[in-house]
Amino acid sequence: MDDVLANLAYLYGKPVAKAKIKVKPEHFIVTEDLGFPLDGLGEHLMVRIRKTGENTSFVANELAKACGVKSRDVSWAGLKDRHAVTEQWLSVHLPKGETPDFSAFLTRYPHIEILETTRHQRKLRPGDLRGNHFQITLTEVSDIADVEQRLNLIRERAVPNYFGAQRFGHQGNNLDEARRWGRENVRSRNQNQRSLYLSAARSWIFNQIVSERIAKDCFDHLIEGDIVLHGDESLRVEGEAMLAQWQVLVTQGKAGISAALAGDNALPTAGDALAIEQQCVDSEPDFMKLIRNNRMRHERRNVALKPQQLDWKLGKNEVILNFSLDAGCFATSLLRELVEEIPVEREF
Repeated sequence: MDDVLANLAYLYGKPVAKAKIKVKPEHFIVTEDLGFPLDGLGEHLMVRIRKTGENTSFVANELAKACGVKSRDVSWAGLKDRHAVTEQWLSVHLPKGETPDFSAFLTRYPHIEILETTRHQRKLRPGDLRGNHFQITLTEVSDIADVEQRLNLIRERAVPNYFGAQRFGHQGNNLDEARRWGRENVRSRNQNQRSLYLSAARSWIFNQIVSERIAKDCFDHLIEGDIVLHGDESLRVEGEAMLAQWQVLVTQGKAGISAALAGDNALPTAGDALAIEQQCVDSEPDFMKLIRNNRMRHERRNVALKPQQLDWKLGKNEVILNFSLDAGCFATSLLRELVEEIPVEREF
């Protein structure tokens, strides 16, 4: 399974242009936005790091050693890509208020920098962030004009809010295991494994629903029985008058059409929307058995992903992108609509 997203529909058709992504770490720069102020005091030492060519878990484990604490005492708000230059906060539980000497740690790992330290009352937890800012450089771009045209469409409209390939493991291994766990009714106390496979299963079904909406030309057009998200509220839209009223808000970006993150309870959609979602749910009985056995509750996620502050700079065969995404959204979903990626053999 080389491309786990290969079966998903493109909103603007399959890209014409080809390009390389992440030839160098500095071609993919990610800066975390927590979205809340840090207290400046408390039991947790907050460390803002910049890392190049390292994954978050590795850095957290090595930081724990440098601080003389266990790995579980170091936490983060979001995992960041290894093949990139990324900035993020890590929290270290040091209740006595001490600040360790990081000089040996920094000498040992020259690709890791400590940009800032402060204190906070509580530790970081996954999801404790507003989003991320990206600066991505596409190189060896074969058709600059097509990329520019697509960027204008994306700025005006959106891209599908697909979960990226990294959600599904190396060559889709998490999907294979999720199906096996559902089929064989596997029971495990390994919470991390269970979380990975449940997440992969729900994300896969969500992607299929979004793809089907694109195929049926209702990606950003409300259909009977849709669930719209408006602030912290969600409601089902039914009847021509209600559909027309909410379609205006969807078009204005003040409300969003949602798709299911499947759970063990009934889908809340109705009519045409329910027909699409139920078909996608029923097509994956092994995933649904896993989800139901673990009593996952149904949730909703926006169908469309609208990048914020999207801007770009065009070169002869290079495109530099700048944009921000909310937490839980994938930059690769935007790139998928822009170019067909040329495989790169990385040395980092």
